[in-house]
Amino acid sequence: MSQVQRRRFLFATGALLAAPFPSVAQQQGKVWRIGFLLPYRRPPSPDLLDKFFGAYVGGMRDLGYVEGKNLVIEWRFAERKVELLPALAAELVKLNVDVIVTGGTPATLAAQKATTTIPIDFTAGDPVGAGLIASLARPGGNTTGVSSLDVDLSPKLLELLLSVAPNVSKVAVMVNPDNSAQFRSLKLAQDAAQRVGKSVIAVEPRTAVEIETAFSVMARQGAGAVLVTPDSLFVAQARQIAELAARNRLPSIGGDLFFADSGCLLSYATNTADMVRLAVTYVDKILKGAKPGDLPVQQPTKFDLVINLKTAKALGIPIPRELLLRAERVIE
Repeated sequence: MSQVQRRRFLFATGALLAAPFPSVAQQQGKVWRIGFLLPYRRPPSPDLLDKFFGAYVGGMRDLGYVEGKNLVIEWRFAERKVELLPALAAELVKLNVDVIVTGGTPATLAAQKATTTIPIDFTAGDPVGAGLIASLARPGGNTTGVSSLDVDLSPKLLELLLSVAPNVSKVAVMVNPDNSAQFRSLKLAQDAAQRVGKSVIAVEPRTAVEIETAFSVMARQGAGAVLVTPDSLFVAQARQIAELAARNRLPSIGGDLFFADSGCLLSYATNTADMVRLAVTYVDKILKGAKPGDLPVQQPTKFDLVINLKTAKALGIPIPRELLLRAERVIE
């Protein structure tokens, strides 16, 4: 090879190496359409939408998927009415979205009933126990996602609750009987309570009206605190639960970070940023051709404690210093 040919070869090779390889998101002018199926209320403003879901959109942007250029997001909120989820799932299927991202077991079940072909990327507490997938290692079908491990957190929730209310002898545990995964949470809470000489009062509301009735049951049976297991209904009714707990002067803890924000005393749950990071990586893999059923369900490793000091002061409950130091966030 002559010097001239060598220089030309090196120049061409250098230019090739310097040029960025286009991601799938940038190829051929493709516009990807992602559907979100969520049980919550739609945030009333773009600012609040960004506050609650901006991390997801930002994570997609970091991977080259930009709204208004090569990405369209179809938001579907059930407005805290689980019965609306099937119709909303059908809407997303009709739009022929590339992936459906679901929040919680009911939304995932609705999406699965609506389609067996469009990939579904879920976040759920016990996807195997709820019948969403065959196994964590090999989900099968068109579904994979992130298991938040929420159903396994009951012992930790009980421990945290008793750390601020050590003299309580009876703890009410709220479970939704329509969510099969909840019974594992209840059993774990019962076992953990028995180990420390406490008893559990199980309450099983299915609706907002029944949640109010559940607090009457707690009062009659002498509950001194309430543990709210993570469920789409309870998250949707978090403010109602917090108000009823305050009215009955019950220290409360919820298995979703939204509970403390809504007025409950404590929240302990999966770190949201960690969950989003895991979910985003799977959407990217699916859009690049991976089969959901071949992607093992991911599990988060980071968990956050949130303490609502306003509620603590209203209840006259001192929060131990060591607990304050452990908290990811304190609401004052």
